[in-house]
Amino acid sequence: MDNKIRTTAVIFAGGDAPAPGTLADITPGALLIAADSGLGHAHAAGIVVDVVVGDLDSVDPADLDAAIAAGSTVERHPVDKDATDLELALATARARGARRVVVVGAGGGRLDHFLANVLLLASPEFADLAIEARIGDATATVVRDAIEIRGRPGNLVTLLPLGGPARNIRTRGLRWALDGEDLLPGSSRGVSNELDTSTAQITLDDGVLLVVRPGDPTRPRTF
Repeated sequence: MDNKIRTTAVIFAGGDAPAPGTLADITPGALLIAADSGLGHAHAAGIVVDVVVGDLDSVDPADLDAAIAAGSTVERHPVDKDATDLELALATARARGARRVVVVGAGGGRLDHFLANVLLLASPEFADLAIEARIGDATATVVRDAIEIRGRPGNLVTLLPLGGPARNIRTRGLRWALDGEDLLPGSSRGVSNELDTSTAQITLDDGVLLVVRPGDPTRPRTF
């Protein structure tokens, strides 16, 4: 695979297979990374990844052989390691120049893995990356300052603070508006809001929000 810098990366994580339509917008310009058994999801979709990352303890050997034959680079890590395969893949994406990362296939599987993956998306370690995850039919976006979302009135939007309070949140275009308010970890106040118009803006001054769009029918096509 070539070594050119690409600012958008797509990471195929292990867990449930990506929902139908999730991969329809992947373009040749994206850096494609498989986190261990996520390679199987890529191969099932007919996608050749640029890099395979992880301890490779759960990857199908046939998939790995096929990837190597197709020119994929393999970054093998010890089984006794201090980071999950997804964390290693995020680090690889950044090291190769990515500034925006889309994670697909990160749902299902072990509950502890799933929760760790969700928290990882908002980790301070990757605060320099714009991170979005496509989990099942939902889209989850890490927001540290502002986001604009589009859809249809009535589409669900949930705001979840991660890692601490999210401060001075302002929304426009949501049915239940926030106007300079805080959301605290553990609160359910931000769950199941709705688009009130076709476009909404969400901003905050401090902290991290995970903006989740369950059953997102208007997932942005921006790979």
